[in-house]
Order: sequence, then C-alpha cells, then structure tokens
Amino acid sequence: MVGVAMFTYGLLTSFVLSGASHNRRLQRPNPMMLERVGYVLFGMSASASVLLMGKAAVMAIA
Repeated sequence: MVGVAMFTYGLLTSFVLSGASHNRRLQRPNPMMLERVGYVLFGMSASASVLLMGKAAVMAIA
C-alpha cells in the first residue's frame, strides 16, 4: 500500500513540476488546478519532513 502511495506522489510531483516549467518557458500562467495540486504536494512534503524530524529527535533522546 505504501508503494502505491509513493508511486502516485512521485507521478503527481513529476507532472506538476514538468507542467510548471513548460508554462514558464512559454511565459504562460499556470492553470489553477496545477497550482493547487502543487500546494497540496508541498504541504504533504513539509508535513512529512516535520514529522520525520520529530520522530528522529524522539528516538535520539530515548
């Protein structure tokens, strides 16, 4: 189950980043849906980072 989630996350991230860079090259604005998915992926990455740092800190203390 985790493998499917990681694959989906990677696929969405790749799609968002390639779409954004393509639009930047063509000097076009990004569609609203692309920006929203990008913000959701950014939030997921930031949350996972904070949670994993917290877990590492707890394990270092114990």
